Amino acid sequence: MYPQKILEFSLNVLFRLTHTKLQLFKYISHFVLYFLQRTLRIFINKEPLLYTPRYFAGATMCVQDAEKDVDNTTTSSWPLHCHLLLTTHMDKNGSFLRTSRDDTKNNMISVQSSFPLESIREDAVIADKKQNLMSFVPALRSGEWSDIGERPYMEDTHICIGDLAKKFNYDVLAEDVVSFYGVFDGHGGKSAAQFVRDNLPRVIVEDVNFPLELEKVVKRSFLETDAAFLETSTHEPSLSSGTTALTAIIFGRSLLVANAGDCRAVLSRHGRAIEMSKDHRPNCTNERSRIQSVGGFVDDGYLNGQLGVTRALGDWHLEGMKEMSERGGPLSAEPELKLITLTKEDEFLIIASDGIWDVFSSQNAIDFARRKLQEHNDEKLCCKEIVQEAIKRGSTDNLTVVMVCFNFDPPPPVVVERTRVRRSISAEGLQNLRCLLQE
Repeated sequence: MYPQKILEFSLNVLFRLTHTKLQLFKYISHFVLYFLQRTLRIFINKEPLLYTPRYFAGATMCVQDAEKDVDNTTTSSWPLHCHLLLTTHMDKNGSFLRTSRDDTKNNMISVQSSFPLESIREDAVIADKKQNLMSFVPALRSGEWSDIGERPYMEDTHICIGDLAKKFNYDVLAEDVVSFYGVFDGHGGKSAAQFVRDNLPRVIVEDVNFPLELEKVVKRSFLETDAAFLETSTHEPSLSSGTTALTAIIFGRSLLVANAGDCRAVLSRHGRAIEMSKDHRPNCTNERSRIQSVGGFVDDGYLNGQLGVTRALGDWHLEGMKEMSERGGPLSAEPELKLITLTKEDEFLIIASDGIWDVFSSQNAIDFARRKLQEHNDEKLCCKEIVQEAIKRGSTDNLTVVMVCFNFDPPPPVVVERTRVRRSISAEGLQNLRCLLQE
């Protein structure tokens, strides 16, 4: 009996240590229990080992087997740790009191109520954290700025609509306001960019599935707007041109970004850059495969030797680029979509034409914008400063920036981990390399 008392006393102490707040003792006690039982199990009815610390396999196996045994009221012996859990409970002073097996069956002592598992508490903490993140309600404010840059003509345009339905006198049953933001980078003229800016929002609102099925609505609206521009440019050949398009729709806590071309949207999530779009350029593997599948080709980094983008609206006047058939042509107007749910960690969204991204990486733009917002918390002034900085860095394209902030306070200070590998490569070169390495 003497060794048994020593064993019971040792386990009593170890059980207390497993519930201590000192993390070091907690880990040590779990591992000691594990190896102690592993050593002694051959002397305790030669029963198999069911308890392992949750750092190995999780202690829930022991709890499940214990409950199953009690429910079936079998007389089979318990593994060491499970037996002690079921047959002991603490008195008012915190000491463990032994209970007979029969008493345990009659009283149906719950393992979970006697010894709540730490994993349950940790799951509750994680659930509370997720709930706090998901309870976030964005308070929108936006700003924009554009500049002709070094180009002789301004072909960029943009749009910011706080309430899309109200703008077009459309009654929406949903309580949440639908906000619309877009940047359009024209080429070969400004007509296509202005046409898409003026017509795409209206086409979206007039879709029968707006606003309940926004993903389908937006994709369909891009294609319908592209077809409408074909009809317009056919009657007025002087309007023939093309444009890339990137739009962001905010509906409640949902953010939907649609992109066709090389404009880019980047989300700041607690100081970390989250790219909400992919640049559609001929050197990207996926785009090259799509182009070749419909009879197109890439020559010296240009689609069919003519365009530097692989998705755009308009450009119907360029031979071999587009077809009205279901197959389509090498140049596609179908946007790529990305939908996320905003949380309190999401600070703001930057939408900009490729003139900005030629000299800014995504993370660099987020860092620059956060610093400026922390200085003055003025989103319009921040957009102006991004454009001015791009000009200083040598961007020669038209420049347009739209910023949407999700709360009224400036971004809090945060330290973002950086790679230790130093690099000297332009943002455009980095993007080209990324596309080449993409599977």
